[in-house]
Amino acid sequence: MKFKHIYLFLTVLGICYTWYYNIQWFQTAEEASFIKFFQDAQSNFAGKSFGADLTVVVLTFFVFMIPESIRLKIKYWWVLIPLTFLIAIAFTFPLFLYIRSNALEKLKRTS
Repeated sequence: MKFKHIYLFLTVLGICYTWYYNIQWFQTAEEASFIKFFQDAQSNFAGKSFGADLTVVVLTFFVFMIPESIRLKIKYWWVLIPLTFLIAIAFTFPLFLYIRSNALEKLKRTS
């Protein structure tokens, strides 16, 4: 099995796993808004730790993704930036790795 297939599986897992809990929160919250969601996520030190961790992961992802996308001439790479915040880094990071794998295969075939 190629890594790109694992990346694609992780992309699906990333959206399903995170949004399973997001949907539960939106269905059960007294005040279901994105502002309240982020307030609840920051309501204790454990949530703040996860938030700090994800912030560093997101920044590292962007530092890697942007120049790599430009180098490999990946179209529409910038769409992954808003999707990271609208869906989840657990979705966009493996999706980028899948897209990157395809771009590397294409580059290998043409050279």
